[in-house]
Amino acid sequence: MSQPIIKVEELSKAYQIGQIGTGTISQDLERFFITKVLGKEDPFLKIGQTNDRSTKGDSNIVWSLQDINFEVNQGDAVGIIGKNGAGKSTLLKLLSRVTSPTTGQIKVRGRIASLLEVGTGFHPELTGRENIYLNGSILGMRKKEITRKLDEIIDFSGVERYIDTPVKRYSSGMYVRLAFAVAAHLESEILIVDEVLAVGDAEFQKKCLGKMGDISKGEGRTVLFVSHNMAAVKNLCNKGIVLKNGQVVYNSDADAAVDYYFSSNKEEQRLLIERKDRKGNQQIQFTSIDILNSKNDSVNEVFLNESIKVVLNYKINQTIDMEKFILSLVVYDNYENVMCAFASDEMGVKFSKNDKNQIELEIPSMQLRPGSYSIAIYSFYERTKESDYVDTVMSAISFEILSDDVYNSGKLIRSLNCAFIKGNYKF
Repeated sequence: MSQPIIKVEELSKAYQIGQIGTGTISQDLERFFITKVLGKEDPFLKIGQTNDRSTKGDSNIVWSLQDINFEVNQGDAVGIIGKNGAGKSTLLKLLSRVTSPTTGQIKVRGRIASLLEVGTGFHPELTGRENIYLNGSILGMRKKEITRKLDEIIDFSGVERYIDTPVKRYSSGMYVRLAFAVAAHLESEILIVDEVLAVGDAEFQKKCLGKMGDISKGEGRTVLFVSHNMAAVKNLCNKGIVLKNGQVVYNSDADAAVDYYFSSNKEEQRLLIERKDRKGNQQIQFTSIDILNSKNDSVNEVFLNESIKVVLNYKINQTIDMEKFILSLVVYDNYENVMCAFASDEMGVKFSKNDKNQIELEIPSMQLRPGSYSIAIYSFYERTKESDYVDTVMSAISFEILSDDVYNSGKLIRSLNCAFIKGNYKF
């Protein structure tokens, strides 16, 4: 059996929030003496807490990652998934040696090319061409090797006209195009890509995903990929790692990891009563949300053009006139663009008190293109000013739209960053 190309053992990373230091000079001196002179573990890290952003903690030390263990073999394409704040970007920074771990170790065989944020590894005063040579040199490549790849890199990036312009004058889209082209084409054994590809347009994202597929499947190189686009993770990756609050909660093949991620979020997302990141006076408080398909099954995946129901349960904390209560459900895509909204006042709906304390929204045809989406809940009392918010919960539930042959043409609807509208050409 081949030796793993990446081996992570007991990896942890702690950060201090708020002001730097322990708070007193005596404790700072105590920390210095214990860690630097005696070489022992930092005693203040023992009181560190899990990095759960939705709750207020008692400690100013948080564990962004804690006791991470996994192995990656050569040629694997690994999708690292999890909610915002789960520790995905921190893990990639540790693997890329941008920052060092608090405890544990990382063993890597081979060179790493990483794309963690727009302009990673670029010097703003140098031209695009000069930055290509700079990045290649950092990876240990000879000038002849870089020159051999130069035309291919420039062609892939699509910024040939500006290749001899200092990159500080590039737009963010041009930055990420050139940065990905450099990272993907220079001969590193491991390619690490964070969500930075979201900066590029849909066409370039598709091009990048295709290139990463070629790298792992065709060239036998290793890819670590962070994304909230679960369809891309399934298509590109053969392995998946799920992070939650800085810990690995699942490590298996990509399809199983994505299924686990959705199923683990299912109950957690549906129960809204525990959510602390809500806004409003809480006269009415939403306790759960669910998505039902045409068979009344609770789902997180629905087919394009399928009819669904969004079911909200709530509790009444203070009696109000329900006829003046306004509910708006807004659907966002992965890039936080509003895709569609359902507002009760615009639809002419007036609510009344019911024994079930339940509201249903029927959507006869879910006309969104394939991809990942979330629903936010906004509720108001008369909608006159922001202080009239009753209960607002962002990203109350996530769901996936699956492609389908809607036109009966033998073709599946593509995943694009826009809505789907069913129509017919006449000629």
